[in-house]
Amino acid sequence: MFLLGKLSVGIACFTLAFVFASLIEYLLHRLMHISPRIGKRHRDHHSRNEGQGVLWEFRDYIKGSLVVLFVMFFQSWEAGIGWLLGGLVYAAFSAYAHQLQHDNPTKCFWMKMPVHYVHHKYNMWHHNFGLGVDWWDHVFGTYKSVEWLTEEELKQPERGYFQLRWR
Repeated sequence: MFLLGKLSVGIACFTLAFVFASLIEYLLHRLMHISPRIGKRHRDHHSRNEGQGVLWEFRDYIKGSLVVLFVMFFQSWEAGIGWLLGGLVYAAFSAYAHQLQHDNPTKCFWMKMPVHYVHHKYNMWHHNFGLGVDWWDHVFGTYKSVEWLTEEELKQPERGYFQLRWR
C-alpha cells in the first residue's frame, strides 16, 4: 500500500506538470503576440514560418522551464520525479508537435485542426495559440475554427509521422 501511495503521487504530479506546462506554453505564446520586447524572436519565426527543428525547440522549452522542473523535489522524491518527467515529456511532445505542424500538419491526428499551423497559415495574431494541444484556446475563447484542409495541403506528398526536421 505504501508503494502504491508513492506511485500515485508520482502519477498525479506527472499529470499536473503536463497540463501546467501546456498552460504556460499557451500563455507565453499569447504574451509573445502582445509584447514587442518579448515577441521579437517570435515575429521572426512568423516571418520565416518554419520551426527550428524538434531538438532545438526542445532545448528552448527546457531552458525556459529549468527552475520550475525541479521545484516539486522540495515536496518529495516521488512528487519531484513525477513533476520533472511530466514537464520533460510535455516539452518533448510540444517540440515535436510544433515542428510537425510546420512540416506535416495533416499528421496532427490528436486535434480536429492543427491550431499552430492555422495560426501561421492565416496570420492569426489573436487566435489559436496552442502548440501541442488546443485545450486552452477552447478554455480562453481564442479557438477559431477555419477550413484548413485546402488544395495546398492535399497536394503535399504523403509523409510519415517522423519525416520532419529534427535539428
